[in-house]
Amino acid sequence: MPKVAVVILNYNGKSLLAKFLPGVIACSSDDAEVIVADNASHDGSIEMLREKFPEIKTISHSTNGGFTKGYNQALAQIQADYYVLLNSDIEVTTGWISPIIELMEADKTIAACQPKILSLVLPSHFEYAGAGGGFIDRYGYPFCRGRLFNHLEEDSGQYNDTKEVFWASGACMFVRADAYHRFGGLDDSFFAHMEEIDFCWRLKNEGFKIMYCGASTVYHIGGGTLPKISSRKTYFNFRNNLSLLVKNLPRQVMVQIIVSRLFLDGAASLKFLLEGNISHFFAVFRAHMHFYRKLPQLLYKRNRLKQKFVSGMYQKNIAVEHFLLRKKEFGELDRNLFTG
Repeated sequence: MPKVAVVILNYNGKSLLAKFLPGVIACSSDDAEVIVADNASHDGSIEMLREKFPEIKTISHSTNGGFTKGYNQALAQIQADYYVLLNSDIEVTTGWISPIIELMEADKTIAACQPKILSLVLPSHFEYAGAGGGFIDRYGYPFCRGRLFNHLEEDSGQYNDTKEVFWASGACMFVRADAYHRFGGLDDSFFAHMEEIDFCWRLKNEGFKIMYCGASTVYHIGGGTLPKISSRKTYFNFRNNLSLLVKNLPRQVMVQIIVSRLFLDGAASLKFLLEGNISHFFAVFRAHMHFYRKLPQLLYKRNRLKQKFVSGMYQKNIAVEHFLLRKKEFGELDRNLFTG
C-alpha cells in the first residue's frame, strides 16, 4: 500500500483544529498519517495540539511563510508516496481517501486530484474553493464545475463523475510526492492564493493529468484565513494570476493575453472605484505595480519551465459569459470551447 500523509497547514487556527481535527483523525487514520504543520502561530495552537492530540506529529515553522512556503518547508520533511494538502477548516467523510488513491495508483500520469468539495455552511451546495474541479478561461480567470464567480450550484449528483480538470483545489489536493518535489512544489513568491493553479498548470505543461474524483466528498467552510471581501485577497489574486500567466502561457499567445489582461484589470479596478471599494481599487493597483517590478524575475522563471497548449482552458471570457450572457452554471458553457 502506498504511504499517504494528510498535512494540515495551520496559522492561528486553534479553534478550527479543535473542531475539525478529530474528524480528520477518525476518518483518515486507517489510510494515512495525519500531520499538522504550524506557520509560527501565536494563539496557542501548538500547545493545544500537544495537550489534546499528542498522537499527531507536528512540524513548527519559525516564521509565517504563507501557504506556499509553509507547505514547501513541511513537505520537505515528510516521507510519503502521496501528500494530501488539507485546509484546517474542512470536514472530511468516511472513506474519503481511498477512492482518490486508487484512481491515482491506476494511472501514473495523474499528478494531482481533488474530491468533491461541498459547503459546510450550506451542505446541499458546492463550495467556492474547488467545487467540482477547477478550470480557467483564456485570460486566466478561474472557475469551477459547480461555481461560476459567486454563483454556487446545488449538488444534485451532476458531478459525481471522475474527470480531468485544469486545476485541483489547494483546500484539499492529493499530489504525488515525487512530482511535488521534482517540479518545485508551490511557488514561494505567491505566498497565498492561485498557487495551486500555477502548480497544476506546470504539471500539465510537463504532460501530467489533474483529476477530479466525485467518489470522495469533503465539506469546506471557506474564508478561514482571509474572507472573500478582503482587499488583501484581491491583491494576491490579481498579482498571482498575472504571475502564473507569464510563467505558463505558450509563447504564441503570452503577449496578447497579458496586454488584454491589463485592460481587463483596469476595468475591474474602475468597477471597484465606482462601487466605492477604494481599498480593492488600490489592491489592483498595488498588484500591478508588484507585477511590473517582478517581471524580470518572472521571465527568468519562465525560461526554466516548459510551456505548451494544454487541455481544460475555456476559449472565451468567463466574465462576459457570466455577467453579460447570464450563464450561471457550468453546464451552460459550450463544451466545444474547452481545449482538448
